[in-house]
Amino acid sequence: MSVKPQQNLASELPITLVADDIKKAILDHQVVIVAGETGSGKSTQLPKICLELGRGESGLIGCTQPRRIAARSVARRVAEELNTEVGQQIGYQVRFSDQLSDATQVKFMTDGILLAEIHTDRKLQRYDTLIIDEAHERSLNIDFLLGYLKKLLPRRPDLKVIITSATINTEQFSRHFNDAPVIEVEGRGFPVTVEYQAPKSGEELTQQIRRAIERLSHIDPRGDILVFLPGEREIFHAAKSLRKANLPHTDILPLYARLPAHHQDAIFSAGRGRRVVLSTNVAETSLTVPGIRFVIDSGLARISRYTAHSKVLRLPIEPISQAACQQRAGRCGRVGPGTCIRLFDETDFLSRDEYTEPEIQRSSLVGVILQMRYLGLGEPEKFPFIDNPPSRLLGEAWQTLFELQAVKDNRQLSNVGRTLAKLPLDAKYARMLLEAKKRDCLREMIILVASMSISDVRDRPLDAQQAADAAHSQFIVPGSDFMTQLKLWAWWQKTRQDKSTNQANKDAKAQFLAPNRLHEWSQLVRQLRELVKQQGWSINKSSNDDEECIHRSLLAGLLSMVGRLEEKGVYSGVRGHQFRIFPGSVLSKSQPNWIMSAERVDTGQTYARTVSKIEVEWLEEQAAH
Repeated sequence: MSVKPQQNLASELPITLVADDIKKAILDHQVVIVAGETGSGKSTQLPKICLELGRGESGLIGCTQPRRIAARSVARRVAEELNTEVGQQIGYQVRFSDQLSDATQVKFMTDGILLAEIHTDRKLQRYDTLIIDEAHERSLNIDFLLGYLKKLLPRRPDLKVIITSATINTEQFSRHFNDAPVIEVEGRGFPVTVEYQAPKSGEELTQQIRRAIERLSHIDPRGDILVFLPGEREIFHAAKSLRKANLPHTDILPLYARLPAHHQDAIFSAGRGRRVVLSTNVAETSLTVPGIRFVIDSGLARISRYTAHSKVLRLPIEPISQAACQQRAGRCGRVGPGTCIRLFDETDFLSRDEYTEPEIQRSSLVGVILQMRYLGLGEPEKFPFIDNPPSRLLGEAWQTLFELQAVKDNRQLSNVGRTLAKLPLDAKYARMLLEAKKRDCLREMIILVASMSISDVRDRPLDAQQAADAAHSQFIVPGSDFMTQLKLWAWWQKTRQDKSTNQANKDAKAQFLAPNRLHEWSQLVRQLRELVKQQGWSINKSSNDDEECIHRSLLAGLLSMVGRLEEKGVYSGVRGHQFRIFPGSVLSKSQPNWIMSAERVDTGQTYARTVSKIEVEWLEEQAAH
């Protein structure tokens, strides 16, 4: 048995005031809900409280986080507080990366990792305690996990489950687990003043942020500021504007989930002067940025919405709920009296929804149903979800699984479906890889699946669009954005092979390519290669440049994403939905009769993105079922 480290709770955190209540509740109940604002110490102190109770001896204490950045950073923080190294008593596991050892007692991980473990450990026997953190985010994974645990707990009376949530909707979690006790934790030690700053006529978001920073500088010119923005693009523009303003003694720090880890870590280090952290909602619940005195809240976020009938994924920027606004305001007031400036008026705030809509009611459920079938969990309509998914999304998911040949007419899993369920990937990507294995072009399909899983590596700055288009033209393969991606990949591999990392990055920037995303692409390709090797699949040793083989493998996962040219520029897709080819596609001017696309997005108009032409005979053969 490993040596238990000394548990010293951080006395400055509010959760320590109710530590004894939490211990008693854990001893007396199988499920406990701990509710408190982010920053109250739930994520870092609960594992230590469990260790003090002797948990982590007969099995691991598993702590789930919705995001990788949080799983890594919280593990580091807890290890620091316990004077141990990450990978010893405190470890973590995220997709394709882990720091664990035989001595590990507390394992931080994404909720997706825990779900994947259910495949090989149906009763989760390796854990004696599970902490489901940030449950109020209500992601698909969280809702599925909570439903699974509800079914599992009667068969695992020794398993303790602690669910943490912001102080919103905790009654729903309590009811779900047979009136489990709720322990409330006070959030912050200092008051927060909320001010409303409505935009002036014609004022852009960056100008609104500048005006709010000026206001806060009058209160305390050295106080760190956390600015909430809806996405990476808005962060980029705000950072550019603020750096151009040459604010005295100010560091501008972007923060978003896809940012490389060493850049993310910069927010945990003290700056030379005032820090202005520009963040997506990753800092709303998953991370506590230390030392924040002020918050500027745009009141906006990018919310994914899936339209089942047209299979269109929309990523609109929407006003966030009142609960999310309160979460954001609560990020200050830790180090002294705080001020939150909302870039909208109070009437706007009061008209917003009280809570954010759960993901299960606005997302594709293909992956959820595939896993439920594989794990033998019965019909989704009878599964104990906290909120039942809409029948339209369930119907669409069954239809997609049938298209992918994952289920038979009676909705039971096929051999293809069982294979897809073992791969921790979007089902349509897994189907492409399986088809490519059969057609001997798995090497190429891994590159393309990795490409479709990240943001476009091509940069097209607003002030240099023509230069960027000219630089990117060298990669164009007429007739297919997919083959264009493979040509770009070949260029990047040769550049990396022939030159130092620094020079390769410089060459990439000169071609208007983003080095960070290129490295992310390379890393994901390595990880996918490892993944398919673990399945015992062999990857073709030499490149396969047979375009038909590659496109037919793609088509296996994209049957519902085909379209036929109806009139100039307008395509008709499955169920008659109309769309156009995205202007940045190599096919935007040629407009072939039949096409397939990796996705369709609605940005005011519906566009097919990452497109190639196809032969109708391929479609007839692939969709024969």
